[in-house]
Amino acid sequence: MIEFRSVRKTYPDGTTAVDDFSLVIPSRSTTVLVGSSGCGKTTLLRMINRMVDPTSGVVAIDGDDVAAVPAVGLRRRIGYVMQNSGLLPHRRVVDNIATVPLLTGVPKAQARARALELMDTVGLDRGLAQRYPSQLSGGQQQRVGVARGLAVDPNILLMDEPFGAVDPLVRNDLQDELIRLQRDLGKTVVFVTHDIDEAFKLGDQVVILKKGGEIAQQGTPAEILADPADDFVARFIGAGRGRRALRIEQTPTGPVVVDGDGRAAGVLTGPVPVSPAPAASELPSEAAASPEDVAGASAQGGGTR
Repeated sequence: MIEFRSVRKTYPDGTTAVDDFSLVIPSRSTTVLVGSSGCGKTTLLRMINRMVDPTSGVVAIDGDDVAAVPAVGLRRRIGYVMQNSGLLPHRRVVDNIATVPLLTGVPKAQARARALELMDTVGLDRGLAQRYPSQLSGGQQQRVGVARGLAVDPNILLMDEPFGAVDPLVRNDLQDELIRLQRDLGKTVVFVTHDIDEAFKLGDQVVILKKGGEIAQQGTPAEILADPADDFVARFIGAGRGRRALRIEQTPTGPVVVDGDGRAAGVLTGPVPVSPAPAASELPSEAAASPEDVAGASAQGGGTR
């Protein structure tokens, strides 16, 4: 478990990035910090591995104040994945993944063997092991970055907008891969993004931040969608623009999900619920019909609108 207790971060020029922030991040789940630029989300993430030290307050892992742990040692046992992968351009893929194990004293052969295993884990062909980062696609580079973050089998994995620089299709694949990895490995993942759709897709707990690290709302995606805390949250998640108010409309080619503005948002992959036809006795007297008429109306009625 990671806990922030009344954390504050003020820089020498007087800028307050985070002010009196408190939060509990449960173990073996994914917590997503989401907000616009300048809300302090990356500052908070980096406090966990002491890349940034708070001005006041406590950041604790399993009850122990991280300030009491040597920063270098702490970082070597916490996985870290950043945007643009942050790979060493002069090292081959296998050696990039093996970097942290080698720094902790693992023999080179063992570290490389572990790196190859992790390539399998994140869905990378071992044939890429001897290539340099510049010879990989953006999505492949990010997978190498995730593998490197997992190289010492950390309990905690920090991810700072790791998929923000890749195209939408690759980003979706990487998100799916992270969901699979989390299901298989059960790490404590802290994920930073400015994309609310990404937050809702990945997060068990989503924390929406305002400027200064103020928590606008936290909860599961379903809780936030069902009951936005205020107008700020409603606008941030798109509810105020009708983006989240979805309904089913029938078209000549089948049912389509549309948003509050009437724009197509997706299609249904399962059966469309159909309301039962009213009994003849329940029809208004001016609309009385034979059983055959009722059956015909039911057959043409379609699904929920």
